[in-house]
Amino acid sequence: MTPPVDPNAVLMTGENSFIRLSHDGGKTQSDRFSHWRVLWCPSGAGHVLFAQSELSSGQARVYSDNPAVARWLQRTIETLLFPAFADTNLPVIAAEFGRAGDPRSTAVETVVSGADRIRLTWFDCIEPFVLHAPPGFNQRPIGVFSTFFPARSAQVEWNGRFATGQPWAEVRGDRQASSACLAWSETWVKPRG
Repeated sequence: MTPPVDPNAVLMTGENSFIRLSHDGGKTQSDRFSHWRVLWCPSGAGHVLFAQSELSSGQARVYSDNPAVARWLQRTIETLLFPAFADTNLPVIAAEFGRAGDPRSTAVETVVSGADRIRLTWFDCIEPFVLHAPPGFNQRPIGVFSTFFPARSAQVEWNGRFATGQPWAEVRGDRQASSACLAWSETWVKPRG
């Protein structure tokens, strides 16, 4: 009988929803947004948005209400997911974060800083599934468990301008997904010892 407790140590728990957009069905990315709601990690709790977009002239940006959490994510997880977001030379821009809606209709995350207002929207979600990628999966030293709500459609508004790229369909394992997913109940783990 399999024990009911995962053998790994918990790194963080929270959410990491994302939107990746393209003009050519995913061959190249025009925009990439990684939105973190960290409920717990060794550096505390907080929100972080990593953004690289045509709307920012392709420059990576980091917004957060807890710079320590942003830097921890850069050093621990983003270095494996997207190296451009792991650059700790990027300034952490102070921002406030808000949420509205849910996957049954439209889910919205807003990020407001002194100079920027960013609104991420996911809609037309398909059947959710649980992603189970233990340490070692895809040669990653750490693992993740997450509930994905893939969205067929997503929109990004940045200071009143809209990204023109579109999400594309993807397959994860045997499940239909997309390049724009709400990733909730997300826990990252590492091997003990």
